[in-house]
Amino acid sequence: MSTSKSSKRGSGYEGRLLIEEFKKGLNGIIRKKLAEAEEPLTTIGEWQERAVRLDRNQRQSRAKERMLGRNTAHPGGNA
Repeated sequence: MSTSKSSKRGSGYEGRLLIEEFKKGLNGIIRKKLAEAEEPLTTIGEWQERAVRLDRNQRQSRAKERMLGRNTAHPGGNA
């Protein structure tokens, strides 16, 4: 996911078209969560900020699940 401001300037897209192009590059799960948000996102900045936050949360959640999975397989952390 590119959130670079310079890529926006050079893209040739503005406003709603820029948001639509940004959405095409998102992970499907994140795109769906953003589309279903209670408060509609109206600017590219809002889309980028919320997408980055969701991506970060999703990655942290996966990492925790992997850690828990290993700890469950080996109670006490001993192999």
